[in-house]
Amino acid sequence: MAEAVGTQQDPMTCPINQVNTFDPGFLQDPHPFYARTRKEAPVYRDAATGIVYVATYDLVRQVTRKPAVFSNRFREILNAGGQNKPSEEELSIRAKGVPPVDTMLTADPPDHTQYKKIAMMAFNARRVQEMTGFVTDLCHELIDLMPQDGCEFKKHFAARLPMYVISHALGVPREKFDEFEAWTDASILQLSGMADEQQRLWAAKKILECQQYFLGVIAEKRRNPADDVISDLVHAKLSDSSESDENGERCMNDAELISILQQLLVAGNETTAHTLTAGLHYLLQRPDAFRKLSSDPSLASNFVEETLRFLTPTNNMWRVVQSDDRIGEVDVFAGDLVLLRYGSANRDETEFDAPDDFDMDRENVRRHVAFGSGIHQCLGSQLARKEMTIAFPILLERLTGLELDHSGGELQYLPSVLLRGVENLHIRYQKASRSE
Repeated sequence: MAEAVGTQQDPMTCPINQVNTFDPGFLQDPHPFYARTRKEAPVYRDAATGIVYVATYDLVRQVTRKPAVFSNRFREILNAGGQNKPSEEELSIRAKGVPPVDTMLTADPPDHTQYKKIAMMAFNARRVQEMTGFVTDLCHELIDLMPQDGCEFKKHFAARLPMYVISHALGVPREKFDEFEAWTDASILQLSGMADEQQRLWAAKKILECQQYFLGVIAEKRRNPADDVISDLVHAKLSDSSESDENGERCMNDAELISILQQLLVAGNETTAHTLTAGLHYLLQRPDAFRKLSSDPSLASNFVEETLRFLTPTNNMWRVVQSDDRIGEVDVFAGDLVLLRYGSANRDETEFDAPDDFDMDRENVRRHVAFGSGIHQCLGSQLARKEMTIAFPILLERLTGLELDHSGGELQYLPSVLLRGVENLHIRYQKASRSE
């Protein structure tokens, strides 16, 4: 991938195709520019990088419905050059780990179909529903452990809830939270499009640690399976005529399992943590919404959906063009890199009335594409929804006098091309006891 332009011009006045959308300052508030592109250039080719950007709801969904043309096999292309080119030292670290394979996020049918089916069976509706009591108790436990009068919310609650939930589902000890968090950060850095050489070296080392740990867990689950996701994945069968048993099936190898587990670890916590943090911030900015949700917890589901739409934690996602085609009024060619702007699609005026207003009563909010669209829609969406729908009413019940603590400084968003989330949120409160 070619390097983005280093110097940023005013994104609201300079030519659209010359705006450096990789600029950290731009990423703090991209929505005015998104609105401009929806109106003036719903699809355009960046002058410096050649990347094709897609901004409107209908066109984003059009691309996601054509996986044969717009491929998700973007892993190798992103690492082929420009600011993502790996150094010799990074390549040496990677060589010590399992060989990379494309399973879910960076795979296409028919491979993607098989891998995702197996992962969805591991995260089946029964398992998600049975976690209701666990998630409820965990929310109260985390609040009990929060400092008495105030804290940084993401660190003490929003990051821990989904990480502990995914640890429980995978069947690994949540006491490894610090390691899981570092491994998640490393995986995100590799896909962020923003990491420098030192960050990428750190990420490579952490991902190697992650692989080595889970190789040990996989070996144990092969010997002693339990009622958890990793055991289900280890013993699941793929159809494969080249390496199969008498039934034409085989278990996944270590590289395939590591690929899926790394994705579950990241998808299972980071975007949920960002949405929890942003959602609380939205409530504290909007007293009417705060009062409504506090008095009627049944509104939590729609509130969560509107938070997902408004934030769009997976703000952008890559595609690679496989054959010449056309998106809107722009021709695209085999080998082109396309960036789908989910965050822009979720603010599209033709799909959502007053899209820049946060409206927890929005009737068509579930049409958002915060979990993606098409065959690559997030498989953990139902678990994430459950966690957040349970968490927000409990937070509003247990934390009285809840308000923003502005001494923590200005709100900062994660410097990432793919993800959008508040880096930290400082709050003040008094803790109430759990009601029975």
